[in-house]
This record gives sequence, C-alpha cells and structure tokens, in this order.
Amino acid sequence: MLYIERKEYLNWLVRHRDRQIVKVVSGVRRCGKSTLFAMFGQYLQEHSVAREQIVSINFEDLVHENLLDYRELYRYVVARLAPDRKTYVFLDEIQHVPMFQKAVDSLLLKENCDLYLTGSNAYFMSGELATLLTGRYVELEMLPLSFGEFCSGLDEERRTLSRNEKLDIYISLGSFPYVHKYRLGAEEAREYMRAVYEGILLNDIVKRFRVADVNMLEDVTLFLMHNIGNRTSPAGIANAMSSRGRKIDPKTVDRYLRGLTEGLLFFQTRRYNIRGREVLSSINKYYVADVALRNMLVRGSSSDIGHILENLVYLELRRRGYQVFVGQLGADGEVDFVAILDGRPEYYQVAATTLSEDVLVRELAPLQRIRDNYPKFLLTLDTVFADSEYSGVQKKNVLSWMLERDD
Repeated sequence: MLYIERKEYLNWLVRHRDRQIVKVVSGVRRCGKSTLFAMFGQYLQEHSVAREQIVSINFEDLVHENLLDYRELYRYVVARLAPDRKTYVFLDEIQHVPMFQKAVDSLLLKENCDLYLTGSNAYFMSGELATLLTGRYVELEMLPLSFGEFCSGLDEERRTLSRNEKLDIYISLGSFPYVHKYRLGAEEAREYMRAVYEGILLNDIVKRFRVADVNMLEDVTLFLMHNIGNRTSPAGIANAMSSRGRKIDPKTVDRYLRGLTEGLLFFQTRRYNIRGREVLSSINKYYVADVALRNMLVRGSSSDIGHILENLVYLELRRRGYQVFVGQLGADGEVDFVAILDGRPEYYQVAATTLSEDVLVRELAPLQRIRDNYPKFLLTLDTVFADSEYSGVQKKNVLSWMLERDD
C-alpha cells in the first residue's frame, strides 16, 4: 500500500485549526477527502492531541446509520466532547444527514468543539451550504491527485522514468488516490473508475434530479467527454442528440449539465471578455475531473493530446486557487485560459507542440493581442526550446510548470 501526502490540503487544515468556524472540504467522490481527515488526525496526535479528542464519523458507513438523524448526531458528539480541551470532530459525507445544519449550528456554540465537514455533492457544497451556514464556514475545494502528487508517490522503479513516460501513466491510470495507493494495474484501474463514474451518475445525479432516462444522461455525459475544451451550450447538445435520433429538450440538457457539474464530474468554464473585463453568460466550455476517466469512456486519438493537456492545465490552475475562465478577444479571438487570483489576471495558451513555425505563430497570436502587462504563458510538451520568451510571452514546458510547486 502506497501513502501519498497531500501537503497543501493538509496545510490548509492546519492553518484553520481551532478557529471557531466550520471547515468544509468539498470534492468529487473518491478524491481523497476521508484520507485527508485521517492524515490530519494523525498530525493532531503527533502534536499533543490525545486520540480520545478526535471524533470521526463517515456517514457512508452503515455502522453510523443511527446518526443520520441530526438529533442523534448532536447527542452522540456532545457526549464525546472533552470538558477542558478541544475535541476535533470530523463529519464525512455530511450531505446524507437531513437538516444537518441544526446539529452543526448547535455544535458551533461549543467552544471546545473544532468542526470539520466533507461532502461530494456540489449543490450541498455551494448554494445550499452558503444559505445554511452563512458566514460560519470556510471551504477547501479538493481535487484528485495532481501530476506532482502522483510523481511524488511513484515507486523507485517508476521514478527513473522520463517525465513524458510518467505523464502517460498518469493519464492512463488516472488521478484517483485509491488507484495509486494500492498500485492497481490498468484493468483494475478501469474497473475502479467505472465504479466511481457509476456512483456519481446514479447517486449524485439520477437520484437527486430524478432522471427517468438514464441512457440519455449517459449520452449527454459522453458528448461532454468527447468535447472537453470545446464551446458548447444546451441547445447545441440538444441539436447534436437530435441529429443522432435521440430527441431531447434543451431545458432537460441544462438540467443534466447542472447535475454533472454539481456532482463535480465536470467543471463549467465561462467566457471572460478580456477587453471589457466582464464574465460572459453564454456558450461555456467543460472540463472533466479526471482525464483517465474520460479516456476510459471515450476512444481517443493521438491528436487528442492537446485537449488532454488543456484539461490538465485547467485543473492545475484550480488547484492553485485561481478563478479560471476562457478568454474572449473580440468576435473570434480566444485565449485558452484567463486565470485570476487576488484580482490579477494571468493568460495561458496550451498546445502539444509549437516546434513548427506556423503553429508557434498561431498559438502566440492571441496572447500578443492582449495589451496589458500581466503575465502571459504558452505551455507545451516541447523539450527543445522549451523555455523561451516571445515579446512578453513566456514559453514553458507544461510538465515542468505542473511540477513547479512540488520542486
């Protein structure tokens, strides 16, 4: 069994420790939230916290079924609070507890209770949570393993591989921690990802949205998988389905898209008018939470690597805390990503290679049309002329860029 540290997520929990506010960790199913809580529990015990000061409940475990009543949950936790010391309370997959906020509100009144929650459903983790716990929580968005975290957990034999070979394994086996924790082979990894995928569709989307036509939902999901990084809209998807003899209303497509994003299987990326400094509301792009999951469902080709890299860069920017948009330049011009942190934008263009002069000119053009002085990056897999500068645009090797923070 392999243990992979999630240092940045753990450091976030450490920073917010003992604050009289709920700490919320959200993320797609099986991205490592429960393991993160276990790691933090171990950290606490290594820093003078007794085991009896830690209360951990996973609501997907039948042993805790009686605690799905918020009153029973409250009584159970209160009975285990240390009277003269902090007790650290971890409530994993709390969305399974109806009216959980009543128990949470009461526990927040206890000065000796430090409260941590996880949930997989983005409806619970966003709009509903903001309503239920207004001003009383901080949130950490957790993603599956980054390329850097994946590389840090490789065995001695695979550590000697080239970065490109490591990338091949990463996009083949995926970024779900379980796959690498137990060193699953390709077939076992596919079986595991299939179970994760079906769990998201059936538990997080079909049940909540009361989807009657599950096959149509899967068709829409596969359409998004095929079209990561492409502009799309509910009407466009409905038209594409109709052309294949699968009639569906755009409003139904829109409901399915909400389910797929609220289940955190996909991320919707809105367009950003660079010149007008405003977010545009129509025709978005979608990126998937794990590219290997996408590759399992969609038969790709060598030309697909550009879209895969674009998806990886999108996820990495989110990991680094950026708000990420598709950059719009005039009527037709587009920059892959506008990434905004603390009000400051950065611009990113992603391509598999730009060794051809024509391709280099094409990829640089939208970045060079931007007239401000904020950072501009061209990320590629090139190792020749990998780090170059073109009139204010920094070209970098995308794998080196993804490993920067870990290095």
